[in-house]
Amino acid sequence: MEQKRKIVPPVYLLLTLAAMAGLHYLLPIARFGSDICTYAGIVTIALGVSITVAAAGGFWKAGTPVVPFEKSTALVTGGLFRYTRNPMYLGMIVVLIGAGLIFGSAGALIPIPLFAWIIVTRFIRGEENFLQEIFGDEYLAYKRKVRRWL
Repeated sequence: MEQKRKIVPPVYLLLTLAAMAGLHYLLPIARFGSDICTYAGIVTIALGVSITVAAAGGFWKAGTPVVPFEKSTALVTGGLFRYTRNPMYLGMIVVLIGAGLIFGSAGALIPIPLFAWIIVTRFIRGEENFLQEIFGDEYLAYKRKVRRWL
């Protein structure tokens, strides 16, 4: 069984946002900011937060933990989980893209792929193994049917 993580995904999200801000101000390459980018960024952040909250709501409704690697009591496959196995993480990436639009520089976008890589390697792969141990063939069938991201 996986040991409990000391740093949970929202902490990585905040660290990534800080890195994006730092790179935007310290390495302001390829600026593209405008009012339209700012408005698009706000809408994109709202979408990302909505995706994350709706996905967390699916866990709460099913009565299963939201925190990674806590013992799952239900396999959630409805709602947004019909389209992606990881809507909460996807929502976080959408938030980061929105922040990148608001910052309006290519430098600010650099940490986003690193965030995705950290989430896959530190959380998703382990969670997939964890869910397979708990739910067996039911999870494997779900995994074959629904993609990791989109």
